[in-house]
Amino acid sequence: MSNPRPPEIRALAGARAIPPLVLVLFHFCEGHGYRGATWFDLPVGRGYLWVEFFFALSGFILTYVYGARVAEFWGGKAFVPFLKSRLSRLYPLHLAMLLLMLAMVVVLRAVAAHYHYVSIYDEPWHPIVNWQGFVASAFLVQAWNLFGYLSWNGASWFVSVEWLLCLLFPFYLFVARGRWLAALALILGGGIALTLLARTGYGLDLTFHNGIYRGMADFAIGVGLAMIFREVKTRGDALPDIAFTFAQIAALIALGLALYDTGWARTPLDVLTAFAEIALIFTLAWDRGALAALFTTRPFRFFGEISYAVYIGQLVVLQMARHAQLHWLPAPADIVFGRPWAQWQPVWHWTVPFLVLLGAVLWGWLIFVLIERPAAAMLKGGTRLSSRPSAARAGTHGDAV
Repeated sequence: MSNPRPPEIRALAGARAIPPLVLVLFHFCEGHGYRGATWFDLPVGRGYLWVEFFFALSGFILTYVYGARVAEFWGGKAFVPFLKSRLSRLYPLHLAMLLLMLAMVVVLRAVAAHYHYVSIYDEPWHPIVNWQGFVASAFLVQAWNLFGYLSWNGASWFVSVEWLLCLLFPFYLFVARGRWLAALALILGGGIALTLLARTGYGLDLTFHNGIYRGMADFAIGVGLAMIFREVKTRGDALPDIAFTFAQIAALIALGLALYDTGWARTPLDVLTAFAEIALIFTLAWDRGALAALFTTRPFRFFGEISYAVYIGQLVVLQMARHAQLHWLPAPADIVFGRPWAQWQPVWHWTVPFLVLLGAVLWGWLIFVLIERPAAAMLKGGTRLSSRPSAARAGTHGDAV
């Protein structure tokens, strides 16, 4: 692991900012209903597809960073330090949220028993909170097709798949030694796999079952794109910035058409959104162009840095919002600020998703500062973490989610 790291791709670090925010809105609306407006519901209803962005981004960045170290990985010299580095990023927050969720289950079930109502953890739509799922989650294997349900922190299925991809990374890296044909084979194979998975009846919304294959396919495309990037980077460097701006605009137009012109979510057409998101990664990889410049600004860099914390911590906020909706909100006839609560419903209907989003961001920032950053520094031997994500961290949502 003595080889110097390549330069950080700052635009990709900043691009991580948006997906977790869309995912929070998606998870909220799935549990509380959509807003009845096409401009909002269509992109939010496909929020789960931003997982494709993160899996592919992970494959791209990890290959970009470690692509020259194949011999070190297969010789054992680099693989163990790599896994330790990934665990230091993935596991502390995952474990903290798992333990916090255990405490919430105990407390809110006790409160429900005291007031004689059904706890949210005993509703049929809630992730199953049994001991088998807890043990599997503790070992990060809960999404390896072991169960027919989401378990405990439902969002952590992504981390479970990401950990599997880390274990499989030397095999991807072995293929990454090749050039054009190997790269095209990975991209084509991953694209075909995604297309087939999207035809299983749930679109690409696959998590506890077949989420591992979804992750492998996205990751393969990301690895293949990193290989092509390696081959064409010099020629790309010679292009003017406007060429990258046009490429990024084209990717955004493709993404907009996929979101707004392919009907509702969970259909085979999910792959069009996935491919547009993944294409966006490639257009940003040179750190040039108008969109790349936007993603390198301070706000995007900040939200990109806390993106994993926002993603993995969101269920705590969502569950508290669910509990509040069921047990804390006023009755329709109750007077609130001089009006019956029922009259506030149109305003509340649009306000509450963004209040939940704000809560998820604040909570994500808090656990990033108090848990993720210090834990990663400690597990990496006390090395002080920069306020800017490293190149290795830039590709992941927990890897990333």
